[in-house]
Amino acid sequence: MSADLSVGNTDGASEPMNVSTKQGQIAELARRAPAMAITSLNHHLDLDWLRAAFKQTRRSGAVGIDGQTAADYEANLDENLRDLLERIKSGRYRASAVRRVHIPKAGGGRRPLGIPTFEDKVAQRAIVMLLEPIYEQTFKDCSFGFRPGRSAHQALQVLRSEVHSQSGRWILDVDLSRYFDTIDHGLLRRALDKRIADGVVRRMIDKWLKAGVLEQGSWRRSTAGTPQGGVISPLLANVFLHYALDVWFSEVVAPKLKGRSSLVRYADDFVLVFEDFLDCVRTRQALDLRMKACRLEMHPTKTKMVDFRFKRPDGNRHPRTDATTFVFLGFIHVWGKSRRGKNVIYQRTAKERYARALRALWTWCKRNRHMPIPWQHERLCRSMRGHYAYYGITGNSKRLRWFAYQVERIWHQWLSRRSRGQPMKWDRFRTLLSRYPLPPPKIVHSYI
Repeated sequence: MSADLSVGNTDGASEPMNVSTKQGQIAELARRAPAMAITSLNHHLDLDWLRAAFKQTRRSGAVGIDGQTAADYEANLDENLRDLLERIKSGRYRASAVRRVHIPKAGGGRRPLGIPTFEDKVAQRAIVMLLEPIYEQTFKDCSFGFRPGRSAHQALQVLRSEVHSQSGRWILDVDLSRYFDTIDHGLLRRALDKRIADGVVRRMIDKWLKAGVLEQGSWRRSTAGTPQGGVISPLLANVFLHYALDVWFSEVVAPKLKGRSSLVRYADDFVLVFEDFLDCVRTRQALDLRMKACRLEMHPTKTKMVDFRFKRPDGNRHPRTDATTFVFLGFIHVWGKSRRGKNVIYQRTAKERYARALRALWTWCKRNRHMPIPWQHERLCRSMRGHYAYYGITGNSKRLRWFAYQVERIWHQWLSRRSRGQPMKWDRFRTLLSRYPLPPPKIVHSYI
């Protein structure tokens, strides 16, 4: 079955609607018809819609293969948007290949990043604005990544609550190998068929999937995956895992389990919580088969079963598990005691993330040690506040204090090397800190 989103005006008047009103209509239809594919979406695309898409497109990003910047595109904005709209509607739109670069990964190695042209970014944002209202009515509550109004901290808080409330003592920590690069295009199209049947929208998505990659001067056709860095890629990745994992687990697996269970997913990073050990073992076996059926692969060493019981009978982990702690979204999860003597889960900065943050600041201070002190102070404060904004959660104050202490030492180390004279003594550095104080640790996200 399919649903048409064409909305007639009962009084015969033709008043233009703003973007948020149109998105509200799309969301309402998706809510009323949860099992239908929507056939008419592209009539919402007009100049106002593309202007809104342009405003939501990040302008400071790297340029694509055509070298066009946001400023270049904005210089003749109305004409460019009219031309883009006409090409989208008529089918003459051609997607450019993405420029492939590689960035370092936290655990070593390099992550491929695809950079579309700026016009492709605007067009992708316009399509995302059409699809988000539909899929926000479709996605399940266990999904948090790349969704409006949902954050990593909400996922962390829900995970902590699930373990406490469901007596979840067995954790399946899953890592998908190269997820964004291995999404099967055929299976993705089948997933999109369930909700999207608008020809213009589907052709646009197909063009981006087939655009190919330009790397080191050579073009390569895309047969799988959706490039990380594309505006529409996170939404497509969420759609794929919604059907490959979320729906499958909640409707097929969970009803057959003996004890309580839950899933918390942020993009392609997810953990499953179980009350019963055998449920965890069976789900891991079933999940391996499910991921293979979906052309995905679980990382053989990073995917592990965790014995997350607070008290273990012999003091050791279960022999069939791999660890007693796990890392999710940059936080290591461990059991501890609260000030009142209760058993609580502490979410603390993972060692790799902590070391990476300090290493980046060490390198920055080294490269900028000859810059003016006020300039260095301003940027160090900005970096530290950004660190607190993410890692400043209940129970992580000790790691935050240690981070602030180490930043002081790093700054002192490189200020001491500004010249070949005597190193800066600590009393002089303390005087400097009194004039240019670094921000103290701060708990930004309180669970209490």
